[in-house]
Amino acid sequence: IQAVAMALLYTTASRFLTTKRIGRVMGIATVAEVTGLFLMSFYHSVYMFYISAAIVGVAQAFTGFVAIPIVVNMWFKKNTGTVLGLIIAIGSAATVLYSMLSAQLITYFGWRTSYLIMAVAAAIISIPAVFLLIKSPKEVGCLPYGAEEENISEQEDESFTESSGYFLTSKQAFSMPLLYVAWMACVLFSYASGVSGYATTFYTMELGQSISSGGVVGMCSSVGGILSSLIVGKINDTYGVKSGLLWGAVMTAIGYTMIFLGYQNPTFVFPSVFIIGLGSSMYTLQCPLLARNIVGDRYYPEIWARMMMINSLIGGGLYSSIGLFYDKLGTYRGAFIMAIVCYVTAAFLGSLSINSSNKYRKLHSAEKGA
Repeated sequence: IQAVAMALLYTTASRFLTTKRIGRVMGIATVAEVTGLFLMSFYHSVYMFYISAAIVGVAQAFTGFVAIPIVVNMWFKKNTGTVLGLIIAIGSAATVLYSMLSAQLITYFGWRTSYLIMAVAAAIISIPAVFLLIKSPKEVGCLPYGAEEENISEQEDESFTESSGYFLTSKQAFSMPLLYVAWMACVLFSYASGVSGYATTFYTMELGQSISSGGVVGMCSSVGGILSSLIVGKINDTYGVKSGLLWGAVMTAIGYTMIFLGYQNPTFVFPSVFIIGLGSSMYTLQCPLLARNIVGDRYYPEIWARMMMINSLIGGGLYSSIGLFYDKLGTYRGAFIMAIVCYVTAAFLGSLSINSSNKYRKLHSAEKGA
């Protein structure tokens, strides 16, 4: 419910985030998200949690996977990958700490009081910070980092024309095969990224290891994911988007190949999931950078929001199907092989779309010069 509610509101969120005061929009969404968390403290039925799932899902459409790249794209015209990677890495680290803290609170106070404590903490810290700190460059009277005076974005100057930079309109983008090739790469990343979420289950259920050591497996994956965001962002800015795609495919192939050694020696699972984690930011970081590279800056928020709607519906909707590998076959081996195939195929499709985009840019420049 949360995933579907979030996905269906992505295009609406993109429109509001790019046309309204962004801090106000994200602030109101944060209030709604905290409210959904707060209400969980008072529920007495599983079905009541669906209410909060819908509230949080709608709110996160305005604060999550679509909103963060939009904010970064507003403020940074160069080093975008590094900045986006840094933000995602910090967010991932915060998620790990949040999970550890909430687990301790539940142990000492119970889940009802814990929901209440976490909601109050978020209300005190997050809500004022979002309202006060998040603004667009136009609101504070400056240009994005790396922007030239003549390359002012549409929000800052209505005279923006094709001469000031390459971009595709939404209509152009969705009429071009190269976008759908890139889109398919994102869908594959979306689905295959869910396999790593079963690493702890694999370690505890299939290999018969303890729950506590299974938690260490999850921690190794999280640490790898945090480093992945930093590394992949820097790779994109330094060597290009295709290099980022290659990194994800290689790390995933190595990690899942190594995990097969865990059947003989479970200790191998720890370094394996860490390496898998190093390629885990393909969906959260590499995909928005891939889309931005292809369509340009001007209509990127609108186009990316529409792409994310399908990505989330497919990736979130099919996540539980990964567990069928174990249910039907008694092993996760098939899921691991599937992840390698998806990541490698996605890297190939992403590179293909970039090559097609580069050819289109050259043709566009030649026609403009003529």
